[in-house]
Amino acid sequence: MTHGPEQAMPNPTRRPRDVTPAELGFTPAQPVAWLSPVQLAGTGLRVALASIQGGYLDKRELQAAFPDDVHREVGPDGDCWIDFVADLGDGFDATYSVAYLLAQETLTVGERELPRGQALVLGGDEVYPTPSAERYENQLVGPYRAALPATPPGAGDGPAMYALPGNHDWYDGLTAFLRLFTGTRRTGIGGWRLPQHRSYFAVELPGDWWLLALDDQDSTYIDDPQLAYFSRVAARFGPRSKVIVATASPTWVQGDDVPQVYASLDYFVRAVLEPTGAQIRLMVSGDWHHYARYSNENRDLITCGGGGAYLYPTHQLPETIEVPPADLPSPSEREKYQLRSRFPGKRLSQAYAASIVAGLPKDNPSFIAMVGAVHVALMLATSGVITSGFGSPLQKFSLVPLVILVAMVMSGCYAFAHLSDSVQGHLRRRVLGLLHGAAHLGLAALGTWLWWELPPHAWPWPWSLLAALGLYGVAAGLAATELTAVYLLIAARFDVNLNELFSAQGIIDSKSFLRMHITADGTLTIYPIGVRRAARRWTANPDGAAHEPWLTPAGRLRPHLIEEPIVLTADLPLPAR
Repeated sequence: MTHGPEQAMPNPTRRPRDVTPAELGFTPAQPVAWLSPVQLAGTGLRVALASIQGGYLDKRELQAAFPDDVHREVGPDGDCWIDFVADLGDGFDATYSVAYLLAQETLTVGERELPRGQALVLGGDEVYPTPSAERYENQLVGPYRAALPATPPGAGDGPAMYALPGNHDWYDGLTAFLRLFTGTRRTGIGGWRLPQHRSYFAVELPGDWWLLALDDQDSTYIDDPQLAYFSRVAARFGPRSKVIVATASPTWVQGDDVPQVYASLDYFVRAVLEPTGAQIRLMVSGDWHHYARYSNENRDLITCGGGGAYLYPTHQLPETIEVPPADLPSPSEREKYQLRSRFPGKRLSQAYAASIVAGLPKDNPSFIAMVGAVHVALMLATSGVITSGFGSPLQKFSLVPLVILVAMVMSGCYAFAHLSDSVQGHLRRRVLGLLHGAAHLGLAALGTWLWWELPPHAWPWPWSLLAALGLYGVAAGLAATELTAVYLLIAARFDVNLNELFSAQGIIDSKSFLRMHITADGTLTIYPIGVRRAARRWTANPDGAAHEPWLTPAGRLRPHLIEEPIVLTADLPLPAR
């Protein structure tokens, strides 16, 4: 049984006695099978509709009528702890592993004891693959309520939870996101309260720090009411104000390949922030499901999308980037940033990539069935041409389905190589896509020859057809799946289909989040926390206190510091005015 955000919530004082959906009040989700034929078709259709109707479905203009609060997070000692996590609403094991750590009253990382943040910022993509009330309940609300079921003692109103929408939250035009995070029928998720009223927000922090979280509709543009809201916020800045800018995607890195994606953030910086003289010390985002930090003497740029979605590689990251991107027309002065840290590390990321050979068939049985069916059809169509007699009228007719199938394979592989929005590497994408298609046709030709050399092809009808479906289909499906895995490995070396190389495996390990501490005197310390292995088994905790997690890991979760804490102070020189 599931509960939409408008339905009655489970009794908060009742704790589940086991891990069944009936006891939990939600259904723990499996990781999205991104190469499932149904998933590929459904998500592709939703993405296409969103891109076509995005301007019509955009609800940000309507938010001008919503309260335009500027939030404030300051602890009783004048300081503040704040957490950041992104890309979290996927499979239960990875999502809840991170939620469980975030909910702990204190987190032991090495020799450090880090208290839970009094605010938690969700940096985008709170649900996968597409948003709905039921998916938010099962993949976000349920796990986070289970991790922190009630307000902890002595925590006042409890920690706040703020959320930015990512591209997956946008696929329904923000309908489900706004109902969950900005509506009036739900004011909290377990012990976390939901204070925001728009899909973007500003938070005043200690030491003249400000957090500005932007909603630029998947790197397209920032609407006028949002610009007006942040302009009113920026009018409160002083010359020593320091700014953290949170966005749903790391366009400073993505702009190295697609410069235009940085345009909306570039405009926001130039039009809203630079005139105030405030210092932009940190930009943070999710969307790429790993941890990576670029920096120079003025600013740090952090990607931290390790909240639960499939792992994204780090070994392909450029060592140096230029911001704004060199190919983006911008009057802003360009600065270079060096890659300082990444998680997982380069070698581990490469090892994860190589595991596609075993991971693709193991994790994608429906993909085996799909490509197996295609190869059976190719074999039968080729056999029909052979048995019809060369040069006969029947042979000319039997060529039609074979030609159609060949065209489908070539066009499908060509399109597969162009799934990325990259504006670079068009030639290598064309070549790799065509070579991938040709390899499948070669495999089909080899399979057809082998089939004709084996006895089952001569069995009487319908046994020959059943053998073709059962024996040939399984063998061809496995062979074609491994061929696709080899293609993905080769293509990744040319920066093609990198996302598919990792999404096909659905790796739930190497997760990450940020814990930040801002002192009253304005020093910001960032603790990047990694989790090498997510938990797979959970034990119910029916007798725990009301605020304690419903489920505990059967093994031990081992958080660690990805790198030494990053300390940002207010000692930069004032900009020339």
